[in-house]
Amino acid sequence: MDPISERLRARHPQRIDLSLDRMKALCAALGDPQHRLPPVVHVAGTNGKGSTVSMIRAIAEAAGLKVHAYTSPHLVRFNERIRLAGKLIEDDQLNAILDRIEAVSGEATVFESTTAAAFVAMSETPADLAIIEVGLGGVLDATNVIERPLLSVIAPVDYDHAEFLGTDLAGIAAEKAGVLKPGAPGVIARQQEVAMAAIERAAQAVHAPLTVMGVDFDAWAERGGLAFQDQERFLDLPAPGLAGAHQIDNAGVAIAAALELDLPEAAIAEGLKSVRWPARLQRISAGPYGDAARAADAELWLDGGHNPHAARALAAFLADRQARAPRPLALICGMLANKDAGGFFAALKDSHATVFTVGFDGTAADPAALAAVARGHGLATPAGSVDEALKLALRLGAGRVAICGSLYLAGEVLGASRETWPD
Repeated sequence: MDPISERLRARHPQRIDLSLDRMKALCAALGDPQHRLPPVVHVAGTNGKGSTVSMIRAIAEAAGLKVHAYTSPHLVRFNERIRLAGKLIEDDQLNAILDRIEAVSGEATVFESTTAAAFVAMSETPADLAIIEVGLGGVLDATNVIERPLLSVIAPVDYDHAEFLGTDLAGIAAEKAGVLKPGAPGVIARQQEVAMAAIERAAQAVHAPLTVMGVDFDAWAERGGLAFQDQERFLDLPAPGLAGAHQIDNAGVAIAAALELDLPEAAIAEGLKSVRWPARLQRISAGPYGDAARAADAELWLDGGHNPHAARALAAFLADRQARAPRPLALICGMLANKDAGGFFAALKDSHATVFTVGFDGTAADPAALAAVARGHGLATPAGSVDEALKLALRLGAGRVAICGSLYLAGEVLGASRETWPD
């Protein structure tokens, strides 16, 4: 664990407690920095939030804007969560802000304190735009003290965090739609019908005009690139620099957001090409894991998706790779104990992969228990570590390996692989 994370965990409650009262009090004690941010793009949703944030940021930076970004969780270093005018926040600045927060924070949780730190840093650093990713939900998420966003974005809504958001998709969507604010336009990803209906009701309640994928605009893969069309234009663009067919939809939402921000087509094209977002179908080629895979002439992929919706995207990506170049497939999977492991493995059952289950630091599911769930959908073996699982997979002849199931696991893999976060 990096020093900033250790500091926060030692001094603030780690619980998740969806409420805005503590956050409002903390922000007030800090002079309400959330009201002094550059124009804000507020991004909610279940899957694709981070990828969409990264694409909007890449497009805006290609247009010459200075952009702040707040995302979670981090993978290797806490500083990844806060990007100031294009650069990760420095330790000295972050520690100084945390000193100020700890003097007034009371019972603020780790995420509330982290969010407040981001707002303070962003309010004190000049920039043209701030892109803020919701942590969990929307209505009661700590980021939702933002009252007047320039633009709200809702990525695909699906099931996750059932212990906090419940299992009713309409209710989950209504919670996510809390980022919609009076008069501020909303760009909405392709949604299931029940989720879209809930989002539309929320938008009507606050008079937020919506631009909806599949209705007002669309995007699709075409001739190795990406085609985008809305009511006014057709754009022939490069494919996004992130792997997976699902990134076409994420890119479509980012393009629609960029057009709402009046960013030029040339910047959209350049941003799509240059975007990077680690642990989202990332090819691992460096470090001990990448070296071991390369020595065995095997592909190694890393994906932090951790719910059934994300597993379906992973399954589609792997099916496409297998159709183009069939290879024995293995999955190395670790998940948090509170995740829907059955739904995750069910989404991957048609991949016919050999599954190895592993643990990781923190509240990971026991590998043996996870393997028992996976065996309901195929062959699974618990392993002591990613290193052990990878050696077993390669020894058994796997030519394509995907490490998946958790962003926390992905962070450990990236740290061990000596992969660095994009500057």
